[in-house]
Parts: sequence; structure tokens; C-alpha cells
Amino acid sequence: MVPADLLEIAEALVPGARLGTARLAEKGNMHHVVLLPGVAAVRVSKRPSGAAEMPRRVEKLRAVAAAGLPFAVPEVLTPVTTFGERTAVAISWIDGDGLPEGIGDPAAFGPLFEALREAEITPELAAVLHVPRRYADGVGWAEILNDVVPHLPAKWRDRVRRGVDALLAFEDVPPRLVHGDLGGPNVHFGEDGKLAGVLDWDLATLSDPAIDAALVASWHGWDVLRGATDDETYRRALAWHNSVGAEHLHAVLAGRPLAHGAGFVSSVVAWLEESE
Repeated sequence: MVPADLLEIAEALVPGARLGTARLAEKGNMHHVVLLPGVAAVRVSKRPSGAAEMPRRVEKLRAVAAAGLPFAVPEVLTPVTTFGERTAVAISWIDGDGLPEGIGDPAAFGPLFEALREAEITPELAAVLHVPRRYADGVGWAEILNDVVPHLPAKWRDRVRRGVDALLAFEDVPPRLVHGDLGGPNVHFGEDGKLAGVLDWDLATLSDPAIDAALVASWHGWDVLRGATDDETYRRALAWHNSVGAEHLHAVLAGRPLAHGAGFVSSVVAWLEESE
């Protein structure tokens, strides 16, 4: 059930929408998302940090939506609007559904990877998307990962250190459009099995396409990735994943210090123990 205060915000942003069909989808720690099927999705900040971040994330989505990708991307329907301490925005509905964990067709993901890799880096994208670097005054991804190692239990330090070294052994690749949370519920397919659209570009960067490949593999399976990309990208994807787990990469690619270092370490340790 959607709380009444969220329904009021949705109605204010999308007048006339049938609220009886509304449902709630959690959006991590930053936002609630009120789904209005066939019409829109309304994102509502949960706390001040999410409210402050929303305008930047909306500009990022505008730039991606204007990049001419060959699949649907949510479009911004309303200005970012303030409701007390919250901010909210309505974005367009994308049909289809995500695939369950462990399910995927290489024939569908290959063209998706190609589209992202070949997307033109427009001035608008370059203005709003971060370019992660290995070393960047303490906030490069290699620096952050190396700083994490001493905080891990002793049994895991060598493994993660080897993972970082394996990544550093690869040459840098030209930065391309990287979604940053690809796979699972963010990639929608129609009933015909064809790609319908890609949601949630909050974590998008200009980086190594193998990061998206690792994220797809961690959800849909490495066999799916093997059939969807070339050997070099597969090897880099495996290296990204083997460092701290693909689902943790966004925290080290953001170009800023870890917001919750202890929580990050705990999550990585849980992943290491599960993957042992």
C-alpha cells in the first residue's frame, strides 16, 4: 500500500492519474518511487541528502535521455518540486519488466552493450557524468580500494589486494557511457523478449564498459556475459567483479570518499564470505 503522503505528492505532480492502481517500489536509501502503471513513476526523496541530490540526478537523466540511445530511457516530465523537506519529480513510464536472477539471453545483452559503448559522448553528457580515475587526490578508485584493504579481516586482505593489482594491470580504456547499475530490474524486456528500455541512470559515469558487463554477469550469469561480449571485455569484467564484487563498484567510482566506510567494508566482507 502506498502511504497517503506519497499519494498526495504523486497526485500533485501527475494530476488525473488513477491512484487506485499506484504501487510503491523502493529506490534504495535515497528515494521512494510511486509507480503509476502506464503513466509515470514519481520519485520522492526520503531524507535531506536525497532531496539535495535530486536536481543533479535529474540533469543526468535529461542528458542520457537526449543521447539518442536505441531503446527507451525515462524522460523527465516535471520540474523537481519541493514538498516540505522533500523533493519529488515525475518521469515517464517504461513498459516491460526486468528478468529474474540467473536468467538472460546473450542475444539481447550484446546489442545493449554495443549501444552503450557506441553512444556519442555529447557535451551534455560530459558536463554531468563523472569520469572515474585510478588516482585522483585520494578519491580515485584504486586509492579507495587500497585504503579499504587494511580494514578487512586479515584472511581477505591478500585476495582483495590481488584483485586490485589485476585491475591495475589492464591498460585504461577510453571512457564510454556506463549505466552503473545494469541488469536485474533496471533492464526491461517486453513480452516478445526484446529489450524495451533501461531505467535508473543515477549511477551513470563515463568509464570502462566492462563495469556494466560485470554487473550484468553478477545478476544474469557469467555464461550470459560470455555469449554477449568479446573476450577482452569479459576478462576486464571478471577483474572488476573479483576485486570487491560488482554491486559495490558504484561506491568506489563516484569520485568522492566512501560515505559509510564501515558499512561498505561489512558489505564487502559479506560478499567475500558468500563467494568463498
